[in-house]
Amino acid sequence: MTQVSIPDDLNVIRRARADTRMAAELAGILGDFQRQQISYCYWKSSRRLPAVLAGDGDIDLLIARHDQHRARAILLQRNFKIFPSVADREHPAVLSALGYDAANGLLIHLHLHFCLVLGEPLLKNYHIPWAHLLQARAVTHPTLPIRILDPAAEAVVLVVRACLELRRLDPVMFRSWRAKTQEFSLDRADLAARVDRTEFRDLVAELLGADLVEPATVALYGTEPPERQAQLRRRVRRYFAPCRSYNAVEARARSAGRAVLWIAGYLNRDFLQGPRPWNRRAPGGGCIVAIMGVDGSGKSTSVRTMRSWLGSKIDVIPIYFGTGDGRPSWPLRPLKMAMPVVARIFGRRTRQGAPGKPRVAPHGKTLGDAPGWLYSALLMVWAAAVALDKRIKLTAAHRGANRGLVVLTDRYPQNQIVGFNDGPLLNRLNSVPGWLRRFEHNVYALADRLRPTLVIKLVVTPETAARREPGMDPAIIRERIGALQRLEFPGVRVVCVNAEQPLAEMIRTIKHEIWRLI
Repeated sequence: MTQVSIPDDLNVIRRARADTRMAAELAGILGDFQRQQISYCYWKSSRRLPAVLAGDGDIDLLIARHDQHRARAILLQRNFKIFPSVADREHPAVLSALGYDAANGLLIHLHLHFCLVLGEPLLKNYHIPWAHLLQARAVTHPTLPIRILDPAAEAVVLVVRACLELRRLDPVMFRSWRAKTQEFSLDRADLAARVDRTEFRDLVAELLGADLVEPATVALYGTEPPERQAQLRRRVRRYFAPCRSYNAVEARARSAGRAVLWIAGYLNRDFLQGPRPWNRRAPGGGCIVAIMGVDGSGKSTSVRTMRSWLGSKIDVIPIYFGTGDGRPSWPLRPLKMAMPVVARIFGRRTRQGAPGKPRVAPHGKTLGDAPGWLYSALLMVWAAAVALDKRIKLTAAHRGANRGLVVLTDRYPQNQIVGFNDGPLLNRLNSVPGWLRRFEHNVYALADRLRPTLVIKLVVTPETAARREPGMDPAIIRERIGALQRLEFPGVRVVCVNAEQPLAEMIRTIKHEIWRLI
């Protein structure tokens, strides 16, 4: 057996070592595996291993079946969390776990494979009976604290993976076809340069039979990539046909069904943002994280960053409860579209998202005149639409949390402080129909009943808020900061985060609180 020698970029290796917090967590798990004699190895691309350990990709470990429960216990002891997939999209022999690297804010994604299953991304249909042999051939990486496949075994697995995984019929593979084929090509070139040809041929004969020795050798050392060698792919699939979980007809039907669900989930995530899970749900159920603060405190940036951080791994939907630049629901959308026209007609300055009234200064400071009948009528329409918008979003937020989603809200409705943003609007008027006032009151009372799981208050000084929002009236800034401090959420964990600190530190604090929650 040849000792592995990997020609990796030294800068990437140094980066993997430099991320000491992440390296410490991974080294802790791998060290526990070693101490407790857990049979494991990293079984995918050794070329990319340093980058993977540095956070650029998932870490795929092959674990001996008899060690699966002890391996799971080690992950839980190391504060890794198990995230179930939706609609059985993940094979039952594969476990997904996430860990949080507090030092650099990265999520560490581990896939524990308790048997070797291969196939298209949406349907791992082939159970390859090589796990025991691959474990026996595993070696220790020369520079990193992890066990990997020896080069010959990795090369055989790569050829088989290319034959079973690279198919455009799968929409996930079709979407990333160029990147995936390039990745396989680079791995193939790397292995061909350092794998002994005789050892490779002997291992192919042992694992795949003598008939496939020559085609597999051409696939590894030849110029034509495996995805273009149709005959080899057919022969490999025929060889592993007895190892399939489903026959060809059922496999195609299941794959088509999962493709439809995957496309629907993709559309929902990026466009519809409905409260329905599509990938992985939070363990123990979903949650609602409300991020609150005055203008200029960083609410929108925080929600955007948290969604980007979590959204690549688990199901996250953002909900905007304000009336500014965020995504409105259907009752509010036409009124927001009409606001520029209304503003031009009245010729008054308005804050975006709020109908103007006589002589209103920026950010709500009244300069004198009492509202007229026309302004009052417009405000009633606007208040009703805003209340309905909040009711729709409140319902969506809690349904999403009930279904296992992490819901991130920018603001949250409240009825504790009259005149404060996100609160009732009709109190500004003296003459309002009773039914309309009751309707608005009931919506904000519903928000008091349907509370978030975690509230994060971004705290800034009036001077900082005024510097970040120069168009905002200083008196209004002080009033809203005071109102935010008085807001209470009984029975809910409330965390005050200093938004004066550098953005990276603020984001790291918010990540820590959300990770504790999920």
